[in-house]
Amino acid sequence: MSVQCEVTAKQTAGAPMSVFEKYLTVWVFLCIVAGIALGQLYPGVFQVIGHMEIAQVNLPVGLLIWVMIIPMLVKVDFGALGEVRKHAKGIGVTLFVNWLVKPFSMAFLGWLFIRHWFAPLLPPDQLDSYIAGLILLAAAPCTAMVFVWSRLTGGDPLFTLSQVALNDSIMVIAFAPLVAFLLGLSAITVPWDTLLTSVVLYIVIPVILAQLLRKSLLSKGQSVFDVVMATIGPWSITALLATLVLLFAFQGEAILKQPLVIALLAVPILIQVFFNSALAYWLNRAVGEKHNIACPSALIGASNFFELAVAAAISLFGFNSGAALATVVGVLIEVPVMLLVVYIVNNSKGWYERSEVKSG
Repeated sequence: MSVQCEVTAKQTAGAPMSVFEKYLTVWVFLCIVAGIALGQLYPGVFQVIGHMEIAQVNLPVGLLIWVMIIPMLVKVDFGALGEVRKHAKGIGVTLFVNWLVKPFSMAFLGWLFIRHWFAPLLPPDQLDSYIAGLILLAAAPCTAMVFVWSRLTGGDPLFTLSQVALNDSIMVIAFAPLVAFLLGLSAITVPWDTLLTSVVLYIVIPVILAQLLRKSLLSKGQSVFDVVMATIGPWSITALLATLVLLFAFQGEAILKQPLVIALLAVPILIQVFFNSALAYWLNRAVGEKHNIACPSALIGASNFFELAVAAAISLFGFNSGAALATVVGVLIEVPVMLLVVYIVNNSKGWYERSEVKSG
């Protein structure tokens, strides 16, 4: 293990939860209100912003998304991939849940709830788009925020770091084909050119730029790296919130007509979070992993890289799409739901570590 990997892991373990992160749900709700209000008051301004495109990429949103994603990816030490072999069982459980259970279970829940049970309550022309947004959300495993969740459960920081690095590596290759397959499975037309453009713009290029920046900063010393990260860290959430204001300025009319939409979209997301976290937690116990491995594994399996999901949804389907709205619902409920999962795994430690489950 490299010294730098060890340093990064220790920093990750001790990083406090910022005010932005702690009250993310509140900020998102305020952005929803602000976006809807601004969209109704100044529709012309947002129409101009909506037309600032090159090759179907909205320039203001593209810039905001880079500001969102790059600071998070700078934290990722791909040198931690060497740690994967030390916790092969825990890594295996997380990969199984992240890439084989989570996207497919969300596609099923989308089909069940959106296309069938909730269909009479939703705009019929947006059903496919809502399902697409849910799939995009599930196909992007969590990155930076999972460091926070792992710390709150006393999770092994090296395991968390290695799993995030591995997920990011897989995402570069697997995100586009997995999304395309699931959209096709759900009978949704796959815009391949836009999907591949999104992967290059919002995964490949940010990863390269972030790692170049990381290398450059670390070459100047750990203290310089720490100062810069403390400065640019809040940029991610700020850019996310600015993107949400823009998105809801475009979505305002539809939401005002059917405010129930957000609550209905939250149902499959909530079910998926609790199902996947419980499955990962139980599987880690079944294969004999320690509690401090099972906790981050369960949390990684439950949470999402919502910045990427929002970016891909806007690129593929547009600001006004149900897909963009569905991914934002994931952002809205992320913090309170993940804090509940943290509470559950912390308070079930006694059960988890019991060597024999007594019957009766």
